[in-house]
Amino acid sequence: MSATRFFALVPAAGVGSRSGHAIPKQYVALAGLSLISHTLAALQAVPELDQTLVVLAPEDDRFEAAVPGFSGWTARCGGASRAESVAAGLQALRERGAAPNDWVLVHDAARCLLRPEWVSRLIAECRDDAVGGLLALPLADTLKRAEGMQVQQTVDRRAMWAAQTPQMFRLGLLAQALSQPGEAITDEASAIEALGLSPRLVAAPLENFKLTLPADFELAERLLRTRP
Repeated sequence: MSATRFFALVPAAGVGSRSGHAIPKQYVALAGLSLISHTLAALQAVPELDQTLVVLAPEDDRFEAAVPGFSGWTARCGGASRAESVAAGLQALRERGAAPNDWVLVHDAARCLLRPEWVSRLIAECRDDAVGGLLALPLADTLKRAEGMQVQQTVDRRAMWAAQTPQMFRLGLLAQALSQPGEAITDEASAIEALGLSPRLVAAPLENFKLTLPADFELAERLLRTRP
């Protein structure tokens, strides 16, 4: 029986319409490199990962110029939603020899401040877990439930975490979870939860945030330029 392997899967088929940029946000330049270059460099520095697959839109014509010398895999099979892109990526991994019992770590292309040691910690804490898990941030701020712009309720934050990525699950289990219809599926963990399973939470820092709005890009630029 072959050893279990670890694959990273990066869905990068979206355009990031809220970023305020004229090009897909994964190709916006930050600290001299494209956003996705920073993301992939972090993943390729994780010693436990066997390979990284980037899922692109079928019409994508920017990737190779934006990430010159990328030694991982690409598949132009991205769909209209994140779930569709991830499901197509899982099939692409199968076609490249990945087995149902192999681990897949799905990571947002727009979390470009990722550090390899955070991924290694996720793998160490979840590789023997029956389900898998994800990086997440324990919430410190007071939470308010609103109606429009008016506070309706203060929500107890003690059990609240903000989900991040990577999210790490067995290929076969994740494929099964994503094949189930459901509007509540917003990330891989929520698909796994819909099967009645409980992913493990692995604490990660606020720095692992997802770039969405224009101000996020300004902050990420400053942080990248101050890193060693």
